[in-house]
Amino acid sequence: MPITRPSRPLSRRRTAHRRTAVLAVVALLSGAVAGCGDDGDKGTESGRTAMRELAAQKLSWKACSPSAAAEGEATPPSPLPDGTRWECAFMDAPLDYADPGGDTIELALIRAKARDRAKRIGSLIFNFGGPGGSGITALPSFAPDYEKLRARYDLVSFDPRGVGQSDGVECLGRKELDAFFAQDATPDDAAEEKKYQEELKKYAKACEENSGKVLPHVGTEDAARDMDLMRQVLGDDKLHYFGISYGTELGGVYAHLFPRRVGRAVFDAVVDPSGTPEQGSIGQAKGFQLALRNFARDCVRRGDKCALPGSTPADIERFITGLLARLDKRPIRGIGDRELTQTQAANGIAQALYSKEYWQYLEQGLDEADGGNGALLLALSDSMNGRDENGNYSNLQAANAAINCVDDKQRFTLRQVKAKLPEFREASPVFGDFLGWGMLWCSHWPVAGKTDHPDVSAPGAPPILVIGTTGDPATPFEGAKAMASALGKGVGIEVTYRGEGHGAYNSGDACVQRVVNAYLLDGRVPKSGTVCP
Repeated sequence: MPITRPSRPLSRRRTAHRRTAVLAVVALLSGAVAGCGDDGDKGTESGRTAMRELAAQKLSWKACSPSAAAEGEATPPSPLPDGTRWECAFMDAPLDYADPGGDTIELALIRAKARDRAKRIGSLIFNFGGPGGSGITALPSFAPDYEKLRARYDLVSFDPRGVGQSDGVECLGRKELDAFFAQDATPDDAAEEKKYQEELKKYAKACEENSGKVLPHVGTEDAARDMDLMRQVLGDDKLHYFGISYGTELGGVYAHLFPRRVGRAVFDAVVDPSGTPEQGSIGQAKGFQLALRNFARDCVRRGDKCALPGSTPADIERFITGLLARLDKRPIRGIGDRELTQTQAANGIAQALYSKEYWQYLEQGLDEADGGNGALLLALSDSMNGRDENGNYSNLQAANAAINCVDDKQRFTLRQVKAKLPEFREASPVFGDFLGWGMLWCSHWPVAGKTDHPDVSAPGAPPILVIGTTGDPATPFEGAKAMASALGKGVGIEVTYRGEGHGAYNSGDACVQRVVNAYLLDGRVPKSGTVCP
């Protein structure tokens, strides 16, 4: 089920545990209230006063302490190579922007100061995706990739509301989550369909019981308004921003609400803002299938060095579908007393497709699973689900569900999903069933969804770099063109990275990094349609 949403691949974190070979890969607004944006303040005087007071708050930056279990970290982030230490703080924001004088929510922030204070541009705020990913843990993990940008920016990230330390959504306990993520997410008969829906109802009920107060207020628009408040509290006239995966959707919503507040912004691994959840899931099915086919072609190209059976990519794909079919009938040995189920194997395969550097682990995991050892694929699946080797879960998937289900208006019935399954299977013989059945995820959610799709039109905003990767499995390449078009003429500047994986800048491609660095550091806007490498 977790592969139903575009998530940043947390297994790529440099802080991941590396105890064994199996676990190596795991190892606001300026006086505005809801609905006002840049077009003027239509709120009450008391609301305007409350927002001015929140924008004037002073953050108490301190050395970062070990993150909460909800973020999956047990130690403070290590200093950067030059000795710069990470600082953390909490910012107050309205729980409900329609009532800014009411209850507040604490949002966790992290930063590393710019190296050249004399030439400092401001803060560069990151969102690494999910939704549900913790910026508090992700930014220190990926910081070496952005060290050149720290020359002139304070690198800043945060746990969005409902995530990690920012009043993270809580649902099931860890033993219950072990069972939930192992369940059969592609039911084959009426009994399995009933059980699947019962488990979804149980999950949604637990979320309501444990986090009901925040569930209506964790949407993307709320997070965008948080970023504008953050901009003011950090002392910046403009919001300089780097959004990845879901972070591109968040950035697009911000640009729509506050086009004149946008500074230099980069959207990488771009979510298609024009599609419905159904269209997004179909697109993901095609994207993961494309990435799997590219993996299979690479395996075939290496001949006898490839451990998987088959002389063509189609042979390898059939081997994988056959393995999943066998796991549907009988799970195999996994890690400790946990077995590898069909659903976990599919999640593990998907997780490894987020980055070409993990294809070697995918090949190894599939080969071992074929021989009865599911440990590596289960480790990859655990990473997708936010589970560490000690059995503790981050709240990644709980927050992912909460944010998506309050954003998306559509609620699908069993009959609607079953009618769509043939289309999903055509899009992907390997992932189609999982993504199709995943459309039921929000059907029993206790909070109604808000929109058919996000509005990211941003007339009057400055140029925003929109980077699409041709082999991206989670946010297919076509989404970048759709985002650039939706942002508006002269706003969305398209950049294409011809490569594999989820995210272009972190791929290490020198061309992409040169284009982005020139824009963010020196303000040089590339020609729309630039292609790298």
